[in-house]
Amino acid sequence: MDLMDKLKILVDAAKYDVACTSSGLDRTGQPGSVGSAVACGICHTFSADGRCVSLLKVLQSNACAYDCRYCVNRRSHDTPRATFSPRELAELTMAFYRRNYIEGLFLSSAVTGTPDETCERMIQTLRLLREEYRFGGYIHAKAIPGADARLITQLGLLCDRMSVNIELPSQRSLEQLAPDKSPRSILAPMGQITGQIAQNRTDLVRYRHAPRFAPAGQSTQMIVGATPDTDYQILRLTAGLYQKYRLKRVFFSAYLPVVEDRALPALNTKPPLLREHRLYQADWLLRFYGFDAEELLDEAHPNFDPLLDPKCNWALRHMDQFPVEVNRAPYELLLRVPGIGVRSARRILKARRASSLDFSSLKKLGVVLKRAQYFITCRGRGNGVPITQETAFRALVSQRMQAALPNCQQLSLFDPPETLTGEDVRACLTGQM
Repeated sequence: MDLMDKLKILVDAAKYDVACTSSGLDRTGQPGSVGSAVACGICHTFSADGRCVSLLKVLQSNACAYDCRYCVNRRSHDTPRATFSPRELAELTMAFYRRNYIEGLFLSSAVTGTPDETCERMIQTLRLLREEYRFGGYIHAKAIPGADARLITQLGLLCDRMSVNIELPSQRSLEQLAPDKSPRSILAPMGQITGQIAQNRTDLVRYRHAPRFAPAGQSTQMIVGATPDTDYQILRLTAGLYQKYRLKRVFFSAYLPVVEDRALPALNTKPPLLREHRLYQADWLLRFYGFDAEELLDEAHPNFDPLLDPKCNWALRHMDQFPVEVNRAPYELLLRVPGIGVRSARRILKARRASSLDFSSLKKLGVVLKRAQYFITCRGRGNGVPITQETAFRALVSQRMQAALPNCQQLSLFDPPETLTGEDVRACLTGQM
């Protein structure tokens, strides 16, 4: 098998791993080295169809010893297999970089042989890049659960970011769909990486030339829709991971049926893209808006409403906290108003020091008034709309209907309004109509 055939197979096999994003790291080029890393703009992959993007996102091998039932690379699945040698992958990465195809590398691998053997092969590849080819660009490496702690350490000293994918959000789901994995084998390297990142920061203060361990941090990925786990379970786990392991990001991947199995959704099942989107919105609220998972969902409401984003849904269930007077409300409360983001909240704080704000001022500051007007007052007055839960709900849902309904069906001018029910709207917006 020639190098391009391997590339097509292993790039295609890597597309299901979404746990890569911008590097979050600035590193200027050094004399005698090749490449640099920039905090923004390093994302995406190099696809098999020849499109030039920023990261070469590839597997070292897809010949997996595990039999995870959801995975296209599982041992029992009939798929073409290929494996890069460390030298082949290092030379390929450098060739792509010199042609300006990429700025960095996202390296993962199926478990070939044992976790230790797989990790050693990845280390050899990165060592060639860093030490022989003097490559100073961004490298994201996926740690192999079950690998020896010393190998994880070596891998972390060669890459910029590491990820350990949880994949499934509960132990029961893991036992059912990935019997070769265990929560301990996943969480142990995650804890080790967290500890070594924290220790490394202390060492860098003490010793200027201390080696840097995964300076761009750690991330993980969860599959959404392959198991019956609720959004509440996924969000609670997400919040716990941020708190305990100080992750940079938790990524959510809508399950795409690629293998047929009794324990999985049918092959004709559509990926739950709206659900994935809602989880990303909630993740943003956890990281930047001061929300807790238990505020957004609970056992009585275990899944997000497809009609409303999580922030609007929370606000409608807590109308006792509204309306908010924008000229007096603290920053933390402004962040909870639908239509007010982090930047616009900061602009409000700065602008109201100089003068009292009205609705026209808020619009200039970037506030989305079509949502915010139902939850705020300016100088003690509203924007001429009733501030009630029913009014806000109807308005927020109608805004979404106007964008979504034209793509769902053609309405007759002679049909009575009653022919379109609430269930029709919900089905349309969730892609089931």
